[in-house]
Amino acid sequence: MKNQSVFLSFPSKQTLLEEVEKKPMKALLVNGHFHTPYSFSAFTEMEQAFKMAEVEGVKVLGINDFYTTDGYGEFAELAVKYKIFPLFNIEFMSLQKDLQQANIRVNDPNNPGRTYMSGKGLTNPLILDEEPMKLLNSVQHESNVQTAEMVEKLNTLLAETQAGFTFTFDGLKAKYAKNLLRERHIAMALRIAIDEKFNTSDEKKGFYTLLFSGKEVKSNLDDIAGVENEIRGNLLKSGGRAFVTEDPKAFLSLEQVCDIIIKAGGIPCYPVLLDDAKGNITDYERNKVSLYERLVGKGIYCLELIPGRNTFTVLKDFVSYFRSKNFLITFGTEHNTPQLDPVKVTCSGGVELDTELELVGYEGACIIAAHQYLVAKGEEGFLNKDGVAKTKEYGAFAELGNAVIGHFIGR
Repeated sequence: MKNQSVFLSFPSKQTLLEEVEKKPMKALLVNGHFHTPYSFSAFTEMEQAFKMAEVEGVKVLGINDFYTTDGYGEFAELAVKYKIFPLFNIEFMSLQKDLQQANIRVNDPNNPGRTYMSGKGLTNPLILDEEPMKLLNSVQHESNVQTAEMVEKLNTLLAETQAGFTFTFDGLKAKYAKNLLRERHIAMALRIAIDEKFNTSDEKKGFYTLLFSGKEVKSNLDDIAGVENEIRGNLLKSGGRAFVTEDPKAFLSLEQVCDIIIKAGGIPCYPVLLDDAKGNITDYERNKVSLYERLVGKGIYCLELIPGRNTFTVLKDFVSYFRSKNFLITFGTEHNTPQLDPVKVTCSGGVELDTELELVGYEGACIIAAHQYLVAKGEEGFLNKDGVAKTKEYGAFAELGNAVIGHFIGR
């Protein structure tokens, strides 16, 4: 499993299709985007996601860590153990400098020009030439450089407040992270240290007020996610005492990111924010027709959404439009905060996806599954040799992927 793709042992395409012949496609529950402890995650260990998926009836999972595929081996082994189909993905932060200069927010509501991108269906194990691998390693390095500087700034603040404890980058990485130490790890480590240092709620609240330059902590101290978000907002974000501005070297261009994804055997995918809790939508996404034209102009034919942050009505309208354009669409939960939500995908407020949305999400997972299978066999996947998606073959790829998933899980 660690040294070769599981799909190499799969039968031929014709045999797979014969296995599901005369069986109508039945949509399985899919979570195509969640983070693991290899970047930052609500899960204490990767297997926790599989255990929850098994209980909740989710049959397809997609690993989607920032800047790294280090978790692929463990992910693949757990997928076989639980008979839950694996989607091998990755996530990047890129920068569109022209949109930054024009003050246009893309899919980061706070930073104009910053553009999150995912890669779907990469090869496992990862196959990448020297130059794109250097770029991938460089963004990993720059990310760790930034967090190391944050740790040093935080230590200065802790010394000033006579906290009685400090941190080291290596110590935090060894205890809380894998290869990448992220801002959220620092917030988690600080919260834990404060809980261990002070005995009473009043002592803890008093120290937070000291750290936050006179601002009181608003969250209940038992609200782990709330407290850690306040630590990030008050200390580690822009304006905070431990904030470190990201070096431009930490960002690749959108074109560089798409090139890495394609060369890694994957499909470039745009993560959509859509509406937030207040109904706001970014400049870039507000008009779906314009968004469609922009994405196709950049060679992007795949979308993913995190429905938990969207209202059902807005999500349904948006997905219906892009499905009519034969876009590959996936849904996920992220699990990129301390909040441990269910693995099953729902809309804002816990509203269930309807049958049509579940089918769209499953078809998207099927296309990625077919793509992974074909590329592992040395064939073209959903992208042709020029990196253009075969949108006119949407149905055929969905059919093959359904057979691939069925063979894997033993349906």
